Amino acid sequence: MTPQHDLIVVGAGAAGLWAAARAAERGRDVLVLEKTPRTGTKVLASGGSRCNLTTALGATEAARAFGKAGARFLKHAFRVLPPAAVRERFHQLGVATLEERFDKIFPASGRARDVRDALEGWTRGAGAAIRCNAPAVGVAREGEAWRVAIAGGESVSCRTLFLCPGGQSYARTGTTGDGYAWLEALGLPLVRPAPALVPLTSPAPWVRALSGIALPDVEVRLLDHAGKLAARRPRPVLFTHRGVSGPGAMDVSEAVAREPDAGWSLVLDLVPDVPREGLRERFLAREDATSLANVLTRGFDTPVPRRVVDTLLASVAANAGASEPPWKLARTTRHDLIEALKGWPIPIDGTLGYDAAEVTAGGLALSAVDPGSMRVRDAPGLHVFGELLDLTGPIGGFHFQSAFACAEVAAAATTAD
Repeated sequence: MTPQHDLIVVGAGAAGLWAAARAAERGRDVLVLEKTPRTGTKVLASGGSRCNLTTALGATEAARAFGKAGARFLKHAFRVLPPAAVRERFHQLGVATLEERFDKIFPASGRARDVRDALEGWTRGAGAAIRCNAPAVGVAREGEAWRVAIAGGESVSCRTLFLCPGGQSYARTGTTGDGYAWLEALGLPLVRPAPALVPLTSPAPWVRALSGIALPDVEVRLLDHAGKLAARRPRPVLFTHRGVSGPGAMDVSEAVAREPDAGWSLVLDLVPDVPREGLRERFLAREDATSLANVLTRGFDTPVPRRVVDTLLASVAANAGASEPPWKLARTTRHDLIEALKGWPIPIDGTLGYDAAEVTAGGLALSAVDPGSMRVRDAPGLHVFGELLDLTGPIGGFHFQSAFACAEVAAAATTAD
């Protein structure tokens, strides 16, 4: 088969648009295929329609957020395109940025559309062609070319193929997991996909009764039924009518998604900046209900909401088998209150699944991919990156950073294909 294009990019998301723009700037003949009616649908929906486009961390620290294996894989890409370079590129594209808490970088306008428009405008301006409403339905190697089948019976061919159609999360944006079947059909090794960065569910009525309450300064620990620590994150949480959301809960959700029946508990340190001894000193002279409640609701840099305080005090009294509230009980029960503040367990029985997940964990095994080019080792001319790779980081712009950096090194490698 004679290739019709130098390069076909499947998926016009963050990774695909960046890769297409950079390859077209290098003189490649580039065609981008997008299944939905518009480019960057997930970009538009990200960050509450604000788009946390990268992190303020340095390259090494940002890579570490993906765990040991992820950090090793991303070391080269993040060195080639560190977070500061992503931010500078958007400045050059006319998108001013600002830094917010937890090292997050957003467009100064607060509009994800500005990020998407900048990426699409850059791609088209570089000379790449973009076809929307053109869903790929299969890929195959034929001779020296790759053939991409498009719904409706059409097919196109290329010398080099970039697969970055997204994962399986947030399906209403068009990411329905098609790429995993293509990789499997090619005989490539896959790590079982699972929803990640997804809210957790709880069977406890008292958790759902706190719906709408946010705890901005807590540390989260995820423990299994045996008390073994699976993950830890110092990030905010939000009680919902189904369980617990917010970055703290969502960052540790992959383990729950993979083993929902493991007897999980989400343990909250409600006052992570105050050691136990400091709590004892604050409680020592408190002998009545009003003063004790005031310590909890007003005595910290970030007060504990009163509804949370009432629930916590009631649970401590109940666990002590007492009919009186903790401020009228013995010192041992005051000790229980301190322990509850430093480790309040929330029973967890699952997640809200792919429809509510921000990303998909799992995908093409990193061992199958050259980190310096994103080439698949056993498939000449094929590059895979974006959410199809087995890379999972926390909330905070890390996945966009990974998408852009991997796209950068893939595009740089096209001249050698």
